[in-house]
Amino acid sequence: MVLEDSECSVFELDITEDDVETAFGLVHCTMMGVPKGNRPTILTFHDIGLNHKSCFESLFNHKDMHEIMQHFAVCHVDAPGQQEGASTLSTEYTYPSMDQLSETLPMVLQHFSLKSVIGMAVGAGANILTRFALKHPDMVEGLVLINLSAHAEGFLERAAQKITSWTHALPDTVISHLFGKEEIQNNHELISTFRHLITNNINQSNLQQFVKSYKSRRNLEIERPVQGGNLNARMLQCPALLIVGDNSPVVDAVVRITILMNPTTTTFLKMADCGGLPQVDQPGKLIEAFKYFIQGMGYMPSASMTRLARSRTASNSSMERNRNRSGTNTDEQRGRSHTDVSMESTPGQTKLGCENV
Repeated sequence: MVLEDSECSVFELDITEDDVETAFGLVHCTMMGVPKGNRPTILTFHDIGLNHKSCFESLFNHKDMHEIMQHFAVCHVDAPGQQEGASTLSTEYTYPSMDQLSETLPMVLQHFSLKSVIGMAVGAGANILTRFALKHPDMVEGLVLINLSAHAEGFLERAAQKITSWTHALPDTVISHLFGKEEIQNNHELISTFRHLITNNINQSNLQQFVKSYKSRRNLEIERPVQGGNLNARMLQCPALLIVGDNSPVVDAVVRITILMNPTTTTFLKMADCGGLPQVDQPGKLIEAFKYFIQGMGYMPSASMTRLARSRTASNSSMERNRNRSGTNTDEQRGRSHTDVSMESTPGQTKLGCENV
């Protein structure tokens, strides 16, 4: 199956949908569950060509996610005009830039009375949430960033995109962004499913504007902290888990951004035998990694771990530390080691290997 799993089932939660008014237009949001006291809410943001349903529905409907959702509410954010059934945006409307889209999120938090979030995002959404966390570090406790590209599109990429747009329809352009060549050539069911979703579930005029906004993005300009260096270096203040499939079209881009990240707060996860959308391709493994990440932040200390066996070399991994939580976060609880993580599958066995770098 592509968007469903034999182990998936609908998890009954209170679900509310709102169009949130922001300085950059209406943002459609879906709240699942009720915020739990002073705990952060999980906030998601999708990639181009997708919305929160096509990007995250199979992940959050997976039975392994239910334990997490008993502890955290979830707020799904759709970029302007990308939700199912969206009307065509007015010709007078100027589509927001990546920076402007990130500035809609404080208004979303205010609308739902949320104090802080743990972000989970893919592609363009990962770029947007990173910008949000850089400018509003007090609102973000952690980030799970799938397929993050931190750099602006280069000249050669722009030229190739222009040529491609002459010969390919918009859905084909999005497909080549979401999936690697191997998946496109070999996984016809997956590609056919997402081509249908992109073509029929997203307003094509609105999608074209979102794609243009992402292609026009600026560099994130993150600086790797250096001992004795610039104390005002632009870096994420929260723990971050960077995820990419080994067959993703953006593997190199994600590897490049890890070099710029704070080594004490960043974990890199490269998923073996996985394509461009890990949350669809291998949701169980991603959820297990997410549980470790949450535990590393001091939440859910007794969460069950059924799919992955932790490597013994990871005894001081960021995913194993600080699981006992007091009332609020402290700097000590947020202390994390930089870990390079890979997931490899063999017949009948799944292994999570961690190596400190």
